[in-house]
Amino acid sequence: MLYPIFIRCRFAIKLTFAVLLALFVGFHFQMETPRWSALTAAIVAGGPAFAAGGEPFAGAIKYRGMLRIIGTFIGCIGALVIITTTIRAPVVMLLLSCIWAGFCTWYSSLVKVQNSYALALSGYTALIIIVGIQTAPLTAPQYAIERCSEIVLGILCAILADVLFSPRSIKQDIDRAVDRLLLDQYHLLMLCLNNAPKEDIDKSWGDLVKRTTALDGMRSNLMMESSHWTRCNRRLRAMNTLSLTLITQACETYLILQTHPEFVNTQLLLLFNEPVVTVADIHKRMKLMRQVIADTPARRTPHTLYTWVGTATRFLLLIKGVKNNTRISKIEEQVLEDQVIVAAPSAEHHHALINGLRTGVATALGFLFWLWTGWTSGSGAVIMITVITALAMRAPNPMMVCKDLLYGMTAALPVGAVFYMYIMPATQQSLLLLFISLGVLTFIVGFAVQKQILGSIGLMAGTLTIIGLTNPMSFSINGFLDGAMGQIIGCALATLVVMLIRDSSKARIGRVLLNRFVFGAVSALSTNKARRRENHLPALYQQLFQLLTLFPSDIAKYRLALMLIISHQRLRTVNIPVNADLSAYHRRIRATADRVINARNEIRRGEHFNRLLEEMGIYRQKLLDYDAPAAVIEPVERLTDTLLRYRHALSG
Repeated sequence: MLYPIFIRCRFAIKLTFAVLLALFVGFHFQMETPRWSALTAAIVAGGPAFAAGGEPFAGAIKYRGMLRIIGTFIGCIGALVIITTTIRAPVVMLLLSCIWAGFCTWYSSLVKVQNSYALALSGYTALIIIVGIQTAPLTAPQYAIERCSEIVLGILCAILADVLFSPRSIKQDIDRAVDRLLLDQYHLLMLCLNNAPKEDIDKSWGDLVKRTTALDGMRSNLMMESSHWTRCNRRLRAMNTLSLTLITQACETYLILQTHPEFVNTQLLLLFNEPVVTVADIHKRMKLMRQVIADTPARRTPHTLYTWVGTATRFLLLIKGVKNNTRISKIEEQVLEDQVIVAAPSAEHHHALINGLRTGVATALGFLFWLWTGWTSGSGAVIMITVITALAMRAPNPMMVCKDLLYGMTAALPVGAVFYMYIMPATQQSLLLLFISLGVLTFIVGFAVQKQILGSIGLMAGTLTIIGLTNPMSFSINGFLDGAMGQIIGCALATLVVMLIRDSSKARIGRVLLNRFVFGAVSALSTNKARRRENHLPALYQQLFQLLTLFPSDIAKYRLALMLIISHQRLRTVNIPVNADLSAYHRRIRATADRVINARNEIRRGEHFNRLLEEMGIYRQKLLDYDAPAAVIEPVERLTDTLLRYRHALSG
């Protein structure tokens, strides 16, 4: 019990140190607005902790800081370009800043989630600079440089605090995760061999997909820590593919046993049904399995069982290297032999467009309201609208981000008032007293952030913004209330925008993902050596994980996706006859499957899908004409039957 409390205290101290150090350096070097550096340190250190629900792993703060630096510099360059080209037309300048913010939000929705932060940040950074120089446009270069320097200072303080206060390494979690992953793989195969209920198998493979995806995310965090883990990174990258292969082989074994229950002999079943507790138990069991399989006629053992044992043996070989981070042996090098990993294309183009429109339209309307009313804090409200609509949309739960900032900014009004009206005037002669008071607030927020209390991040950001912390300090109650109300109203309007401009692309994304599974299956129909080396499995399972996230209770979609992944894996391993006629038909089938994905409406999609079914039927006949082995014809028939049975789900 004491250890978690110590960890939470350590992060709270780390956050406090980062914020206060950024403030101290900012005041020491006479920066005009030291609050920007303190605010940056708080966001860079606190954001990963809120997302993780505890102290973030080593490297997470550094990576987020680097993204923030990149995003800030891109935003500053974008702002300077807009200002220099439209300095004589302020309204056009503001309109272009809205378009820029919408463009950055749109593009951030298409890249990896880990990198989207930099693009979203570049959008509203340009807008903040453009809003800030409205009264003195000629100071834009100086304002941009000051903004960059303050943000870089805050990031460096956050990284230094992370380094000084013993960052939490993810390596031990990875060591436990790889052991658990192999044990769960063994359990899934046991369920498949024993013809367990579909619900149990669905739950087991669904959990395995999530754990495999989580392990790949841990690998990324490990590389953020240090380049010392390069060898581990190579092994873990290969283990990700091996884990996905094991899932596919186990599920295909289940499908084979549905039609050929006589395949598995009693001795093999007894071996698999013996409980295993550790990875060492599996290692011993693998030796016995290889002996039993070698003594069993091939006609009595599913081919997927051979391949499962071989894949699990390679997985076991890599586990030891991951734990010890030793030099890669010649045998391991053969396992790690590079394959062409095909990246998963984004299925969120419509979703990204909605996100960009939300940011661009909401910001433009906010500017019009500001210009029409002349409200002195309208600029603050516009900035909050842009920040929230840019950051919230890429989050798993956009409304939670909106609520966090809305609750936090609302709570920042009374907290900021206490600081602004009582504490700060009383500490004007002592920087130490000011730091003690701010340190107490930051320490409390550090605990709240780790418990994922809504409003904690918003409270810290809102308080640091409205209390000023400029050099020199000035106290204006009207300015304070104006700034606080601008933030609150901006958050409320942004939440309203997210609620009103609804994203109806969920069903569209699900359909595109399913059609990408179809394309992945037919893409394995090839005799080209380079194409057959392409490994689509990580991309297909990444899309399956996205499907699991979008439709957490739609079992039918998962089963269909898994059957198509199994078809891809099976067709990728069979020896398709090599001749010019089949090769030309392979290209034709792939082109038709691609048209199904890119069809603009339901009618065209249905036409292309019917053509795909016809071509699959013709292709099967061609295989018969060319005397292809049954090992090739059977998976083609299974894929065609799957497409026929689920044609409405895939083409609707």
